[in-house]
Amino acid sequence: MSKRGIALRKHLFSLCWQKAKDLLRTLSVKFETVELDLIEKGNSYQEALKELSGQSTVPNIFIHGKHLGGCDSLLTAHGNSSLADMIANKSDMVKFDYDLVVIGGGSGGLAAAKEAAQLGKKVALFDFVKPSPLGTTWGIGGTCVNVGCIPKKLMHQASLLGESIDDAKHYGWNVPDQVSHNWETMKNAIQDHIGSLNWGYRVQLRDKKVNYVNAYAEIVDKHTIKGTKKNKSEVKMTTGNIVIATGERPRYLDIPGSQEYTITSDDLFSLPYCPGKTLCVGASYVSLECAGFLAGIGLDTTVMVRSILLRGFDQQCAEMIGSYMNKHGVKFIRGAVPIKIEEIEKGQPGRYRVTAKSNDGSEIVEEYNTILVAVGRDPCTKGIGVENAQVQLHEKNSRVLVDAEERTNIPNIYAIGDIGEGRPELTPVAIQAGKLLARRLFQEGFSTTVDYENIATTVFTPLEYGCIGYSEEAAIEKFGEDNIEVYHSYFMPLEWTVPHREENTCYAKLICNKQEKERVIGFHVVGPNAGEITQGYAIAMRKGATKEDFDSTIGIHPTCSETFTTLQVTKRSGESAEVTGC
Repeated sequence: MSKRGIALRKHLFSLCWQKAKDLLRTLSVKFETVELDLIEKGNSYQEALKELSGQSTVPNIFIHGKHLGGCDSLLTAHGNSSLADMIANKSDMVKFDYDLVVIGGGSGGLAAAKEAAQLGKKVALFDFVKPSPLGTTWGIGGTCVNVGCIPKKLMHQASLLGESIDDAKHYGWNVPDQVSHNWETMKNAIQDHIGSLNWGYRVQLRDKKVNYVNAYAEIVDKHTIKGTKKNKSEVKMTTGNIVIATGERPRYLDIPGSQEYTITSDDLFSLPYCPGKTLCVGASYVSLECAGFLAGIGLDTTVMVRSILLRGFDQQCAEMIGSYMNKHGVKFIRGAVPIKIEEIEKGQPGRYRVTAKSNDGSEIVEEYNTILVAVGRDPCTKGIGVENAQVQLHEKNSRVLVDAEERTNIPNIYAIGDIGEGRPELTPVAIQAGKLLARRLFQEGFSTTVDYENIATTVFTPLEYGCIGYSEEAAIEKFGEDNIEVYHSYFMPLEWTVPHREENTCYAKLICNKQEKERVIGFHVVGPNAGEITQGYAIAMRKGATKEDFDSTIGIHPTCSETFTTLQVTKRSGESAEVTGC
């Protein structure tokens, strides 16, 4: 090693040494130091110390004669509240079975467990899926893999292929006039893929030496976890840190017949029979996505909406999606809610009568084969023992209260993913939170937290919708209408011209903050492949791109995405944003 390298190494060791001493002084802990480089035969002592502790770096910390580790170990012990116990217990140091126990085998929990194991820590992961009222259950991987993003996108693709078959005729393909879709073939193929993902996660955990426990976990106290297996046998273990990553489950309607006669997204993707005539209750993205692909594969599909579509999203774009779906086979009942569901005939599917009440007080009665409820999701924080450790939950929605580092009010207990109050309910967010949390806990000097601003997302409705940042309504509320400029344009995908699809259906919008040199604070695209388009622009948004940056970017022709490099019409001008051709 060069002299410069040696000097740098000594400087880093010195910083660690000082950090450890500063912490102990802050805690008013009495300690003694031995600086081996300042005493005679220091090198010999260092060799003996290395043989004793297995550690060659400094500081080499002992508490009551027992080896703890280096500065990292000291900071971790302080962070998970075990340091005080070690210091108080002069007879023996507190030793836990695991450095980290994760409750929940979804995207966030898996990411945290694998990252911590990669950093050399001893990790256990509990995962257990309570069957839905219909009896549906699944393997490791959480909502996204089993009953969310993955099967949803694949069924959406099945629907898009149906549209492509019709388009193909205009491109010269000799396609039969009558084509049909087979639900069982699609469902089996998708479930086979999901099964391979479940197996892959099990292999990854095994390879990283994470102890996977298929049991329902409950927090006994802040350092103890109890797991109950399917056969009712129990396993108990202690841990320095706990990560709660239990996610959410769909909410049912509080009306007669809801749990008995309805399904949710937990059941739909593995449903063993074609759902037939379907009612989707709710205006969430889950409801609209499911309604979209069900109609796309040829099923009679209706959406019942209490008020607005896609609450929290840009409402202009939301209504464009609803309009497109309505023109392409999805029926909408607006301003109504179900009040009663009755079984008329058993079967797979069965037949059910739905009675709904509209805003004007009148009743709507209709029969369906399947009723899919998609009116929101509730966090899985009940029955997992958070009260035993006095972890604080939000008083209204029961989500876990966390700080910027995902820490709860209990220093060694963390919560990541959908169950964290104020956290976006998105898989990549949970993964990022899990990885960064593990690094903050177990990687010396690492302090990066998740940046929850400008997170991109896409709604996979028949006409896809991608967005980043503020909706137009939220931007006006935050910055004031006079301080924002909205640039927008309809566009026509070139692929749509030959089959003569509708013009002025797809849409691009940039919302800019005039007070920051027109920094782009809202990005919205309605059209095919919206997810792919949005992902690319997400980087620009994170870097603070302005309208001028978009304008100076040369587009790729002929693509839909290039529309964002040529936006000229503002809403303020009143000019038409419609276009003809591509």
